[in-house]
Amino acid sequence: MALSDRFARIALSAVAASIIVVGCAGQNDPIRIGVAGALTDPIGAPMRKAARLAVGEINASGGIGGRRLELVERDDYANPDSAVFVATDLYHSDVVAVVGHLYSGTTLAASPVYNSGPRPLVAISPSSSSPEVARAGDYTFRVCPSDLAHGAALARWVRDRLHLRVGSVLYLNDEYGRGVRQTFVQEFVRLGGQVTSIDPYLGSVPDVAPYLDRMVRRERPEFLVVAGNKDEAAEILRQARRRGLTMPVLGADGLEGIEQTGALAEGVYESAAYLPSTSNESNRRFVRAFHDAYPDAAPPNQPAAATYDAIYLLRDVIARAGTGRESIRRALAETGSTAPAFQGVTGSLAFDAVGDVPTKKVFIGVVRGGAVFAAEE
Repeated sequence: MALSDRFARIALSAVAASIIVVGCAGQNDPIRIGVAGALTDPIGAPMRKAARLAVGEINASGGIGGRRLELVERDDYANPDSAVFVATDLYHSDVVAVVGHLYSGTTLAASPVYNSGPRPLVAISPSSSSPEVARAGDYTFRVCPSDLAHGAALARWVRDRLHLRVGSVLYLNDEYGRGVRQTFVQEFVRLGGQVTSIDPYLGSVPDVAPYLDRMVRRERPEFLVVAGNKDEAAEILRQARRRGLTMPVLGADGLEGIEQTGALAEGVYESAAYLPSTSNESNRRFVRAFHDAYPDAAPPNQPAAATYDAIYLLRDVIARAGTGRESIRRALAETGSTAPAFQGVTGSLAFDAVGDVPTKKVFIGVVRGGAVFAAEE
């Protein structure tokens, strides 16, 4: 969702009204990094676990120049107003950088705080995919692809791998759904495909019966794209299957967790910035370490893996540039251009001029037996 003027005014007023008290850190004091997001949310809880895992590993190997890392955790409850106050708290603390926020709406709400005032603060979002994040400010970075990349990746998968030509799109009528819809349709048509219908819906339990009935009567699409979130997609699947519509269903990263709905989701394709089944060695080590640390938890999700990478990226940046906020921002901005790209669990991270990772790979996963696997495997 786009940043509202109200959130911007709240953030800027909070920064202007606060008194900054900055102490000089001793050489033996811990280096503090903020972790901000929906830390009690099912999607966000693994983010906190991964941050703790990374910091534990780094400290066990000597920290950064002998100084330990310490996390300052703040829960924004996936609420933009809360994100503003969390950001203000972290801004005026002694943290040198923040990993957060989780969702695009909270990242955009918090970004005026991090990017304003006499001591701006780097915030690296693990999973805020809105295209608007690219315009949030010089101190805002992200380590995931934007929504624009997900729609295009799905289109290429449908044409090049599934070899389907005619389909329909149902999209959540918000910024996220419209973004995925737009880029999917543009790329699919460019590749020679045909989209017979593009219809909006609202709510977590959408009534899409008229659209599905029309597909039964007239369209009979070869596939259906649901550009929305897990709960809506599950409800659309129920309504479609009751009508005998059995064509492949695809969605972007908003469908994360749909495999938990059981047999209903079998065969659903979803794009993802990360899959725990990815077979590179660094990811296998991370998944094993995550399981060893949290044996009762589900495999790490994308926010977890990206948070893990962000903590290690900050370790490398601080070791190279020091703990000054501006020095950290400058060193991050150089990653992948004048400095080498960072090689992490989620792949190579190379920032462009707006703090995006435009070369970041988008995976396509498929639900099989209640789990998501890389579709090409």
